Amino acid sequence: MVRVQPDMAKQLDDWRRIQDDLPGRPEAIRRLVEIGLANASPMKPKAAPPANAKRAEELAAKVIDGVMPPGTPAEERKVRRRKILEGPSTIRDVRIDRPKSR
Repeated sequence: MVRVQPDMAKQLDDWRRIQDDLPGRPEAIRRLVEIGLANASPMKPKAAPPANAKRAEELAAKVIDGVMPPGTPAEERKVRRRKILEGPSTIRDVRIDRPKSR
C-alpha cells in the first residue's frame, strides 16, 4: 500500500489515462517504478562543501573542549577530540568526506 499526496495522485491519474489499457493505480505505480529504475543511475552521496565541513569540525571541537574535565592535559585533550571527531570505526567506514583507511 502506498499513500500519495493529492497533487501526486492527480499526476498519477493523468498518466494512467494516457495509457492504452488504463491500468489501476497499483499497476501504474509498478510501471512507473520500473521505468524509473531502468533509467536510474547510482546516486552518490553529496559531500558538504569543504568550508562547511571545516566550520562544523571547529564548532564540534569547541563543544568537545567545553565538556572535558578541567585540568585535562593538552595532549590528552587533543587525543580525545580527535577520537570523537573521527567517530567510531563503523562511522569512519561510511564517511564520504574522508579517505578510506586501510
